[in-house]
Amino acid sequence: MWETVKLHTVNRTATITMNRPERRNAFNSEMVQELTEAFQSLMEHDCRTVVLTSEGTAFSAGADLEYMKQIRQAGPQANIRDARALAHLLELIHTFPKPVVARVPGPAIGGGLGLIAACDIAIAKQGAYFAFSEVRLGLIPAVIGPYVVRKMGASAARRYMLTGDRFHAEAALDAGLIHQVVVQGDLDSAVRKVCESLAQGGPEALAACKELILRCTELPLDQLSEWTALRIAELRASEEGQAGMTAFLEKGTPPWQREG
Repeated sequence: MWETVKLHTVNRTATITMNRPERRNAFNSEMVQELTEAFQSLMEHDCRTVVLTSEGTAFSAGADLEYMKQIRQAGPQANIRDARALAHLLELIHTFPKPVVARVPGPAIGGGLGLIAACDIAIAKQGAYFAFSEVRLGLIPAVIGPYVVRKMGASAARRYMLTGDRFHAEAALDAGLIHQVVVQGDLDSAVRKVCESLAQGGPEALAACKELILRCTELPLDQLSEWTALRIAELRASEEGQAGMTAFLEKGTPPWQREG
């Protein structure tokens, strides 16, 4: 179906795999478009979680060299269209109604870090390294910046964006970009365990919880109190909320946990 991306689903977990290992899964316009299409195809799918990962030993080396040559020679309008396409992909992942887990088997550079930051949870292999290399090219990590700064905080972003220095998985863990670092053989097991944990939550509740987190990080408190009160009241009255509370009170199992 796609040239640069693979998609498969096992046990209600959909896995989107960047498939350019010979280019260290570097971006080009085709990959950005196909990643966007892959996520859009899962919007109404019955999967519970989405894993974003890559073939080979690198997560993503950022922009492809041939692609960079084309962009360098393109005019302003083509550059704007290109930047907007990546911005749309990152926003799609960031606001996706199902939890998105980044499985990071190796290095992520530049835009690859934006993909990780847009995901809800990120698990990396020990030995993976990261870098915001843009300033060393006379550029800035503009499109990925909002997601990275929200995830890492301004202090860590200043340290690594301004210098362009490499930093390893443990430093990314300390900064909040990565949530867990594991040895190679434990990567798939760790991803599977977090997907199993996510599947314990009600699908509608997970989507609503993501919306809650987004609003809490973007809106002032005086705009949140009424919305949160109305939202919890709606969820308590919903079919899923009623089923979940009934199962809890009667020491039963909610329906979404009984599904395959």
